[in-house]
Amino acid sequence: GQPEPSLTPYWAAGGCGAVIVCPGGGYQAKAPHEGKPVAERFNEMGVHAFVLSYRVWPYTHPVPLRDAQRAIRLVRANAGAWGLDPRKIAILGFSAGGHLCALSGVTYDGGLPGAADPVERASCRPDAILPCYAVMSAIERPHRESFRKLIGTEFPSAAACRALSPDLLVTGDTPPAFLWHTAEDNAVPVENSIAFASAMSIHKRPFALHIFPSGRHGVGLAEDIELAPEWSALAGKWLHSLGF
Repeated sequence: GQPEPSLTPYWAAGGCGAVIVCPGGGYQAKAPHEGKPVAERFNEMGVHAFVLSYRVWPYTHPVPLRDAQRAIRLVRANAGAWGLDPRKIAILGFSAGGHLCALSGVTYDGGLPGAADPVERASCRPDAILPCYAVMSAIERPHRESFRKLIGTEFPSAAACRALSPDLLVTGDTPPAFLWHTAEDNAVPVENSIAFASAMSIHKRPFALHIFPSGRHGVGLAEDIELAPEWSALAGKWLHSLGF
C-alpha cells in the first residue's frame, strides 16, 4: 500500500559525500534499526546520509531497483544545492536492502540526456556500494523468501534469477565495494558476500571484505556482537579513503 518511495535526509557537519541507506526486510518490510541509527552513525563520521523508503511487496522487480536508481539520481541532481559532491554518492544496504544496493552497483546508466525531468538526466551509477550481510545470489544458496517477494512468483525462470544475482553481474566498471558479514549468519550465508568479493577480484575492482566470527542475521550496527560493531568505523574510514 505504499504509494511512493521517499528519502529522509540526515545532514552531517561538514563533509561533502553522502550515503543512501536501504534498510533490509526481505522485500516485504523495512527494518527501522537499519535506517535512522545507521544514518546518524555516518553523520558522526562526517558523511551525509539519506534513508530510502523503497517500495516492497506487493510491488515487484523492477520497482525497488527503480526507486534506488531514482534516489541516486535525485541526490546527484541536487548535489550543488545541498552542498554535496556529485562524484561522492554511495549506497549502503542490509540483507535484502544489501541486495538492492549491490544490484544498483551493477545495473545503472549514465542518465537520460533528453529527459524532460532534470533528475532523470543525472547518472544513477553509485560511486561506491556498501552491501551489509547482503543477499547476492538467486541461484547459489539463495534467500528464497526475498526472491519470492521480489520476483513475485514461487518458481522464477533461470534468466530472471541470473539477472537478479549481483555476483554474476560484476564488470570492470563496477564501483568500489565495502562488504561485511558474520560467519554465523544462518539466514543469508556468508558465501553470498564471499561470492561478490570473488567476482570483484576477478574483474580487478577495488573492494574490502570483513567477516566477523559471531553474530546472527540482521544485527544492524551490531552493538551487542563481539567484534562486529567495528564495521561502521571501518566503513567510515573506507569512505574517507575514497574522498567522502
